[in-house]
Amino acid sequence: QLELVESGGGLVQAGDSLRLTCAASGGTFSEYMMGWFRQAPGKEEREFLAGITRTTDATYYSDSVQGRFTISRDNGENSLYLQIKDLRPSDTAVYYCAADRNTWGIPRMNHRGYQHWGQGTQVTVSS
Repeated sequence: QLELVESGGGLVQAGDSLRLTCAASGGTFSEYMMGWFRQAPGKEEREFLAGITRTTDATYYSDSVQGRFTISRDNGENSLYLQIKDLRPSDTAVYYCAADRNTWGIPRMNHRGYQHWGQGTQVTVSS
């Protein structure tokens, strides 16, 4: 059973940068398509931010974060990363990493397609 643990969140100011890390254990990390999602206060659904393929490292982004967010992975370190620059108060949310073993090709944008989730890390951006 793959386990995911996010870290790197915190309270930051608008304009700052942040790097989130998702550490995986209990499975073969390279077998999973990976994604980052977030859930803002009062929102029911988790928003897709970025996805990355298993080993080719092709990346995909939602239009809302394209250019500010960068997803990457290190299969040797069993880790997934999300670099965020120019943070805005609207980026305040709980950020989750997710793993999908069933999809091939392009990462799913629907959170329901992912089988494994971390507990989330809170990012709060003050103005």
